[in-house]
Amino acid sequence: MKTKNQFVSVLFLTSLFMFTACAQTTKKQDPIKKTVTMKNTIEKPENPYYSNTDTAKLKVSNTEWKKVLPEDVYEVTRNADTERPFTGKFWNTDDKGTYYCAACGNKLFRSGAKFSSTCGWPSFFEQDNKNSVVYKTDNSLGMERTEALCGRCDGHLGHLFDDGPEPTKKRYCMNSIALDFIPDTK
Repeated sequence: MKTKNQFVSVLFLTSLFMFTACAQTTKKQDPIKKTVTMKNTIEKPENPYYSNTDTAKLKVSNTEWKKVLPEDVYEVTRNADTERPFTGKFWNTDDKGTYYCAACGNKLFRSGAKFSSTCGWPSFFEQDNKNSVVYKTDNSLGMERTEALCGRCDGHLGHLFDDGPEPTKKRYCMNSIALDFIPDTK
């Protein structure tokens, strides 16, 4: 009786193995990658202008921005304030993902363009696309600089310098408080 039970067990396990192995080799894989429509990952219900997908230019008064933005984000993005170096949440990170404007959600930079500049602020060598960041001359503090603004809401992000790495030789020196980050999903 013992050998008959062993035989049945071996037969069952062999059949199970063959079924599993065949199922794995005959499974068809879809060669077409499906595109996923992005939606807001960061929810800011108090801010009706925030969107990670809308790229329409915003014309919102500073009075309205003051109502919907946290005070520190308002001071940097609307009044061109600057956070102290080495204090922002993104100055020394290398997580993979995408950076967005903290005021309006506009896509600004990919983490692959971020580099360690040792200046104390997060630095990037290129913007996500030609419309994500816009510029204006900044003559404050007795020097001429290029101010970097969000291409959607015109919020102050930081400054652009010509001392970055290849291939652009640009350094987008940004305030962490003006940025939101969404990590890549695995």
